[in-house]
Order: sequence, then C-alpha cells, then structure tokens
Amino acid sequence: MELSTTAAPTATPESTRVPGPGLGFESLEDETRIDSLAVDGKLPPWLSGSLLRTGPAKFEVGEQGMRHWFDGLAMLHRFGFSDGRVSYANRFLESRSKLAADETGEITYPEFATDPCRSLFKRAFTLFEPKFGDNANVNLVQLGERFVAMTETPIPVEFDADTLAAAGVAWKVPGELTTAHPHLDRASGGLLNYAAKLGPRNQYRFFRVEADSQEAHQIASTPVKEPAYMHSFGLTERWIVLAEFPFVVNPMRLALSGRPYIENYRWKPELGTRFTLIDRSTGEARGPFETAACFGFHHVNAYETDGGEVVADICTFEDAGIVESLYLGRLRAGDPIPKPALSRFTISPDSGEVSAERLLEEGFDLPRVNYGRCNERPYRYVWGAGNDPADDSSFFDRIVAADLESRTTQVWFE
Repeated sequence: MELSTTAAPTATPESTRVPGPGLGFESLEDETRIDSLAVDGKLPPWLSGSLLRTGPAKFEVGEQGMRHWFDGLAMLHRFGFSDGRVSYANRFLESRSKLAADETGEITYPEFATDPCRSLFKRAFTLFEPKFGDNANVNLVQLGERFVAMTETPIPVEFDADTLAAAGVAWKVPGELTTAHPHLDRASGGLLNYAAKLGPRNQYRFFRVEADSQEAHQIASTPVKEPAYMHSFGLTERWIVLAEFPFVVNPMRLALSGRPYIENYRWKPELGTRFTLIDRSTGEARGPFETAACFGFHHVNAYETDGGEVVADICTFEDAGIVESLYLGRLRAGDPIPKPALSRFTISPDSGEVSAERLLEEGFDLPRVNYGRCNERPYRYVWGAGNDPADDSSFFDRIVAADLESRTTQVWFE
C-alpha cells in the first residue's frame, strides 16, 4: 500500500467543499475571547475549572493549501466553567510553523502530508540536520504546573493556560519522531514517552521527563530496522507496551524520496503486528510477540492480570487505509471512511502467544478513560467517538460510552 503521490499544495476550491460536518475541515481564522456564553440548561454548581484543547484550524496559507486533516495549523481552545457560567477563548498556537507562515505567506515547514518544495540537496541535508516543525495540533498534556501542546515531531510547545500564549520548547526529545500521547508516571509525577532515533543505527528510545525539568532521561532502547508508525503506546505497572503495526518506513526515504513525511511509509502486512514489552525498572525488552496485521492510532489502556499476562486495548483498523481517508480532499468529498474497532490483545510473555478479540460492535476511537484512577489497571468504562453504522462516509458524529464488562454501550448524537 502506498499513499497519495505528492502534488504542490493548493487551496481547495469552494465548489468541492461539502456542508454540514465538512465545516470541521475548513479554516477557522478568528481568535476570540468571550467571558460568558449562553447556556442551554443548567450546569451543576460544583463544576469549576477549564477544558483545554488543541486541533488543526487553518488549512490555507496564501495560495497554498494543506493536504491532510493532520496538517492544519494548530489552534488552542479554552472553555472555562465557574458558578454555572461558561467562558471561551481560542488562539493560534504561536509555533515556528505558524509564525513562518504568517511572515512568508507560504507553507514553510513540512507537515504530516504536506511538504514545501525543496531541492534534492536540501532533502539530503535534512537527513543530518532535520528541519522540524512544531505545529502541535494533536494533544495537550499537563506536566506538573506546565501545560504542553504536542504532535509527532520532537518539539513539544509549552503554553500559558490562561492567555494561551506560547512559552517555548517544553523539553528536548532524544529522537526525530515521537508520539503526542505520552503517559504520566504515578510514582514520580513525571512523563514517559518514546522516540525513534534515525541514523545508521535506528533505535526506539524510551525516556522520562520530570515535572520540573526540560531534560529527557533515557531509560531503555531497542534497535529497529524500519521504524513503525506509532501514534501512542500502552503502559502497565511494570511494562511499557509497544505495538508495532506493519506500517513502516525506511529512514533514507524520508530524506530522499521527495514525498511528504507520511507518504514514505509502506504497508507490509507480512510483518504482522508486533508487541514489545519494556520493563520500566530495568529497561529489559521482552518480545517481539506477533499477531495478525492491523493498524491503529490510539491505545486505550493496558494492565497485567494475576497470571502475568498483559492486556492491551487498542482502537484498530484492518489496515493503514484510514491515513489516506483523512486527506482533506476525501473528507470534503464525503468519501467512505474505514470504521475503527475496539480490540483487546492479551499477551503471554512466557509462552509468546498473543490473542485478539473485538470488544464492541460499534465503531469506536478517540478513547478516554478515568486516567488517574484506571490507567495501568483493570477497568470497566471507556468513552469515545463513534460513527453512524449505516453510513460508510460518516465522520465521528456521536459519543459512545462503553461498559467492557457487559460489552454494552450507550450512544448520544443529534
């Protein structure tokens, strides 16, 4: 499987755009601050605090257009709750990607599936001195008193939770590729994540960042020939759980192919899906443990059983076709979108066996659990986003609450 071929990024003509849910794939230009929004109904008096989010918001720069939903320039959003009232503010993340775009009127830094035109020499040079953007449009984390916007490039961006102003690079990542979905370390209050170090000897590196530090401390590493695309990973009380889906890249292609980042990956189902367990205390690696090929973005949760097995719940797809389905042209045209499944993988480190089962009939992704209480532990409830099962082209349009003990769901949609 190969993804779309590279074309010069151009703005999307109005005639090809679709109404309704498609508005979520159009640029939001305005920044605003509203002290009190109209509330339909009544909020509980105990609800107090802020809900912070990031996401892609701007898909055009001058006459150029981003190609993929994951490319849009990041915007921060803050909903404030107090005394039954709701405030709102939004602000573009002041990343180097955004500032350069404003200054030049062009897409300057490479994105997930959009890459500025560069000569072969410049592409080869980036193998040794990569030019990374910091368009952190994927996820937000709170590390101690710090708030950080993240994406898959190694430049997490700290920002002020009240003003939404950027405050510089949060920490140094020991690699070129990483995940925007780290885990928090219960014991230290720090953060755990992985990075892929590319070079003559490619490695997966696992590292910890303390709450008050800008330095990453490597705790383990494993060699890898062709790094897999991994958007998240699992964590148990003992293990870091790495799921390598067979969507892999030859690092030399990243520099020399002339194609955007994600279009250098190849789907190789013959590799299967490989799980590796990294001991959080010793750094020892167990595995890989192999099962049938699949693909996924989001781990839900992971835990150990009394018998020593490792359970990893992941939202999965049959293959990596979902990546191509999220190109803006396809989303705006209402093309069919693969439906995700909530899958459970049970890994036996002693026997090396991996079993897999589907937990829910509904499509299910973008999962959320009661993280502080349930992560690393057996759990029962999970919330996520779902699709209309009768419409192959429907994007996420409903909230799904799942009881994994009874294997039942409740669904809310309009």
